[in-house]
Amino acid sequence: MPRARNRAAHFIGVSAVLLGTTVVPLDSSVNVDFPFITSHFGLPLPAIQWLVISYTLATASLMLVCGRAADLFGANHVFLAGCACSAAAFVLCAIAPDYHLLLLFRALQGAGAGLVLSCGPALITSLHAEADRPRALGIYTAAFAAGAAIGAALAGPLIAQLGWTIVFSFRAPIAAAAFGLALFLPPASRSRTDRFDAPGAVLLVFTITCLLLVLNRLADPTIALPLLAATMLGAAGFVRQQQRSAHPIIDLRRFRQPRFAVVNLASTLLNLAAFAVPLLVPFQLARVPQLPVALGGVVLATSSAGMVLGASAAARLLAHSSSRTLLVTAAWLVAAGLLGIIAMPDRIAALALSMLVQGLGLGVFQVAYLDQITLAMPVQDRGVAGSLGMLTRTLGIVSGASLLMIVFQAAGATEAVNADETFAASFRAAILCAATLAALVGLVLVRLPGRARST
Repeated sequence: MPRARNRAAHFIGVSAVLLGTTVVPLDSSVNVDFPFITSHFGLPLPAIQWLVISYTLATASLMLVCGRAADLFGANHVFLAGCACSAAAFVLCAIAPDYHLLLLFRALQGAGAGLVLSCGPALITSLHAEADRPRALGIYTAAFAAGAAIGAALAGPLIAQLGWTIVFSFRAPIAAAAFGLALFLPPASRSRTDRFDAPGAVLLVFTITCLLLVLNRLADPTIALPLLAATMLGAAGFVRQQQRSAHPIIDLRRFRQPRFAVVNLASTLLNLAAFAVPLLVPFQLARVPQLPVALGGVVLATSSAGMVLGASAAARLLAHSSSRTLLVTAAWLVAAGLLGIIAMPDRIAALALSMLVQGLGLGVFQVAYLDQITLAMPVQDRGVAGSLGMLTRTLGIVSGASLLMIVFQAAGATEAVNADETFAASFRAAILCAATLAALVGLVLVRLPGRARST
């Protein structure tokens, strides 16, 4: 009977973490909703970017701070707060009477996502034995990728039947269910006496917010340069505060370990390269003659399907292969998939296969990378470790959105994308840059230094 109760408690705990986490990647449904939101509020097309920016800024800027709070006050408490915040934000977004309030509620949704993601990896690993850490991270990464695929696939039919608000409202009961299940998570440990570094938290949120705005405004130097100066001042203040604090948000000395620094940089750059698929491939699919919209959504979902397969495989492969081998192989799979997209962009089957390979590589990489950074940090700092993993992913995506679009435009694309040759040249140039970057990440990881140790 005790063993049955333990199995039930384990199942409930894992279900809570996966449900609460999955509402975040289900946000892929909002991308499909953009045209309907702009139409409902009578917005010019460029205004829709703030729906993404308000959400991303809140999520990324709070991630490490929430991870530290999870380590100090209990990951289960932070997770419960994140689920409650998310559920409330979904309802408020669905009933927002105007666009400005929708943006405010999107920021609240981003805060909920930051709370949930900051402690998700720590919670899922705490529910498994340490020897099963790669398997736990594989389950977590696969669930995240599955959420992204499901959100994109379901969005079209749901919006057609129930209107633009459904992409928010259908997630409220999921977040509420996760909250209910999370009440049964193991109680938080109270053994730590560290103090929360509030000045460091403020400086970190300020610095990351400014950095993300810099990346978003790279094409406009008059805005980007002042924001860059603010980022550098904030970063200098944060570093100084962490050096002075007895209980820093994150121990910056870890970045002196070459392996730790390299894998975090590699994660940022590989996510930058991989973001070429969701950023640019939809425009290519829209140019394929007589391709149904529903089939286009299925093709786009192959990348996320590949991530699910890659994450599941990586959990088993880590038991037999070194993490460096998996990281290198994964980076080259991403590069190969991107090159395949260039080679046959008009052949749907070949394009889907290439995207599957790209997603497979990204899924393997995410699990091997998360395994590396959680192994490099003490168990009591798993919240910060998991948050760092999610933060590098976000920084890569935001960087990719700006830099890849700059390459795309510089290669000759204009608003008149009906010019087939102009679009094709720009598409090839941007995807080729992404593939080259992924391949270079693989080459750098070949020379990855020895294993980083937790201290």
